[in-house]
Amino acid sequence: MTTPDRAPTARAPECGLDCGLDEVVELCRDLIRIDTSNHFDGSGPGERGAAEYVAARLDEVGVDSTLFESAPRRASVVARIPGRDTSRPALLLHGHLDVVPADRRAWTVDPFAGEIRDGCLWGRGAVDMKNMIAMMLAAVRRLARSGELPARDVVLAFLADEEAGGVLGSRWLAERHRELLADCDQAVSEIGGFSVQWPGPSGPRRAYLVETARKGVAWLRLRAHGTSGHASMTAQDNPVVRLGAALARLGEYDWPLALTATTARTAGELRRLTGVDIRVDPLEGTPLAPVTGLVTSSLRHVANPTVVRAGDTVNVIPAEAEALVDGRFVPGHDAEFLRTVAALVGPGIEIEVVDRTPSAEADPNSALIDAMRRALWAEDPSGAVVPYCSSASTDNASFAPLGIAGFGFVPLRLPAGFDFARMFHGTDERIPLDSLRFGARTLHRFLLDH
Repeated sequence: MTTPDRAPTARAPECGLDCGLDEVVELCRDLIRIDTSNHFDGSGPGERGAAEYVAARLDEVGVDSTLFESAPRRASVVARIPGRDTSRPALLLHGHLDVVPADRRAWTVDPFAGEIRDGCLWGRGAVDMKNMIAMMLAAVRRLARSGELPARDVVLAFLADEEAGGVLGSRWLAERHRELLADCDQAVSEIGGFSVQWPGPSGPRRAYLVETARKGVAWLRLRAHGTSGHASMTAQDNPVVRLGAALARLGEYDWPLALTATTARTAGELRRLTGVDIRVDPLEGTPLAPVTGLVTSSLRHVANPTVVRAGDTVNVIPAEAEALVDGRFVPGHDAEFLRTVAALVGPGIEIEVVDRTPSAEADPNSALIDAMRRALWAEDPSGAVVPYCSSASTDNASFAPLGIAGFGFVPLRLPAGFDFARMFHGTDERIPLDSLRFGARTLHRFLLDH
């Protein structure tokens, strides 16, 4: 593997559009079988095995790549595909190789076996996001085998450590190897492009939610201090009690709507298409039910307590208690979010910002979106593209300081009622095989077009 400096091997096309793209299922299955669990503490297997697999699949079709290790076994892969118009800025197409851990005891199948059943590929990463890694590989391998070139140069990045904030992946790459991304102006990655379906007069209709904005992240540490003492005696200054009360107020708070230009447009277009107003209507029983969490959380701030730590002996009142809170703020409203958190937890609770990732809004009228729309229409003429704001951050946030506008587009035509939102970090994560094949075809069309 060397620094990418040559075009994919040119070969005469030998078959139709699906040629080579059906391999997306096996590519995804192979990737799922490579355990890349990220435990946030460096104790996992790392991404090296998956990175080597990706590099080998690129090398098979003549695409050179470079493998980087930011720490032992924490590996990322970068490659460059020359396009037809090399005078244009390059497109950054990226995905992360790591996955969150899976408790095998809670799964119906082995989460790392890549089992196929009920028309789906099951396993950790099937949705988040080895599906996209497989689509990228399938599309690029098809380009290389057929001698096709994308519309412009494409920089491929297969990244480590996204689940823990990208410190050893996208952030490391943006800081240490900026030269590889210097001419990129737009980036495409996860949490967008999935469909919701409803019945129409002449058959099913679908909306594909494409991420053109993302909420910011504020990971917070809350601390309460008190007086340590014997737990058999009356305590007036127990930090566990005060911190617990603060967390209850924060967790139970009903955050009001905080619409932006993007989310107001999302609400309007979905109401026009489906008759459902995501601002006020309950989504249970509607076509939008499978993406309820993704859609409704984009309209308001979110603050969820996730970790609580205090004493370690049952008969001792600790002197300190702390909790971690995952905060996600609406674009342009980060100061308001932090003020509200402080008011909710009240006096006597220290608030430390552990990590803060800015929010962003890209242009929903970009020519990039038009190219996504054309690619989707070619595969699904009934489909409509709806820009939306992702409630989760992605590696796009690491590239934004370089002036790279980020979008989410993992094109998936999903069956009606498929509980897509629950698949992210969920038990029995799985993806329909037909959705994988649809995604590979659509992504291939998109790269040729834009």
